[in-house]
Amino acid sequence: MPEYFLWFDLLGIAVFAISGTLAAWRNHMDGFGVIVLASVTAIGGGTLRDLILDVPVIWINNNTYFYAIFVAAIGTILLVRNRLTIPNNTLQIADAFGLAFFVIMGTQKALDHGTSSMVAIMLGTMSGVCGGMIRDVLCREVPMVFRGELYAFTCIFGGIIYTSLLALAVPQLYAMLAGMLGLLLLRLAAIKWHITIPVFGKHHQELNEP
Repeated sequence: MPEYFLWFDLLGIAVFAISGTLAAWRNHMDGFGVIVLASVTAIGGGTLRDLILDVPVIWINNNTYFYAIFVAAIGTILLVRNRLTIPNNTLQIADAFGLAFFVIMGTQKALDHGTSSMVAIMLGTMSGVCGGMIRDVLCREVPMVFRGELYAFTCIFGGIIYTSLLALAVPQLYAMLAGMLGLLLLRLAAIKWHITIPVFGKHHQELNEP
């Protein structure tokens, strides 16, 4: 496995740990709550992906992932304790960077275990969104993936870019960077300009049920 795989994984872990720590800070949790929320956000999606693939869970034999979580969480705690205000969209931006790393790495891991490109994109999306879903449920909030600006769609978009470039024989590292960048830019654009996929219009009255 190329060394940059590990670095991309660790960056994704760290950024998601930051988003979990910010969520814990926003909800006034204690130190234990911070570590729990940072950890489940960082490793929740990858754990579920590995269980579905029936392979050893990514963090079982590698303590480096927990070191990354602790360092990211402590660094974030020190930062927020020394700032009077944190911009409202900081959690969303941190989450967007975590998505960019995790979705592409999750997609590649699925490909490594013989899945089709479509299934790999689905598992990559799961790697990216499930940790955040667990975080939001523990915070008693509607998961970010189910509300507001484009979320899961950006994960699918990044996965399609990555697998398409691989099919065109683009070098793997360049394909990864392109997939991550495409996902990240679309997610940040959706946050900035509130881009959504509307399905239901505004309800002016309740549904008449029998």
